[in-house]
Amino acid sequence: MRLRRILLWVCLLPASVAAVFALYVAWLGLDFGAPSTCRGSIANGSLEGGRRLPYSGENYRAYSLLGYLLGRTFVHDKVRNAMRDAYADLARSHPDLRFLYAETSWPWGGNFAPHKTHANGTSVDFHVPTRTDGQVSELPTSPFNKFGYSVEFDGAGRAGSLLIDFEAMGLHLLALDKAARANGTRIQRVIFDPALHSKLAASPGGAQALARLPFQRQRSWVRHDEHYHVDFAVPCR
Repeated sequence: MRLRRILLWVCLLPASVAAVFALYVAWLGLDFGAPSTCRGSIANGSLEGGRRLPYSGENYRAYSLLGYLLGRTFVHDKVRNAMRDAYADLARSHPDLRFLYAETSWPWGGNFAPHKTHANGTSVDFHVPTRTDGQVSELPTSPFNKFGYSVEFDGAGRAGSLLIDFEAMGLHLLALDKAARANGTRIQRVIFDPALHSKLAASPGGAQALARLPFQRQRSWVRHDEHYHVDFAVPCR
């Protein structure tokens, strides 16, 4: 009986190790296995083979280490590639700028409360780039301000000492558009508080982004002043 148990354990061990390894690889979002598959819509869908950026890179980081560890930063591989390539492009052209990507999707997609979308890995929130006293800064993110989501900017794009860097935002969107097209997709929609569109248009990069990309002109159910939401036109099943 003991020998039988040992033999069974020896037979099951490789499969168990392989399963744990597969789960580990999936959680990291590494490029193993089949390409990503999205299903349904951004409001009612799912994701298979999700990928994600590292927590931080040369000129970017995720909005929250906790959110990252919980798995709230997965996307379709085409979206991940566009995000990665856009940041790399900006690191070369504007190495002084810093960016924060925020919430995206679960590794498997599905309901993503409190968001009404983000269900199939084709939606990404980006926190606005900021400056403080003219110097590049980052939007503060902590549990006390809902990881940046409860920061309130006024009509001039200011929140205390923080000022939205509209030019950096425009440059990021332009780089993201270029990278998306190079990776076989495109930006389908950008949601940003319409009351701040005029401020965005006052910067050269922002004006180009507004002219080139499909911004939603009506205010959404939440303001979208501290972040801009981007939907990518990835074909989903």
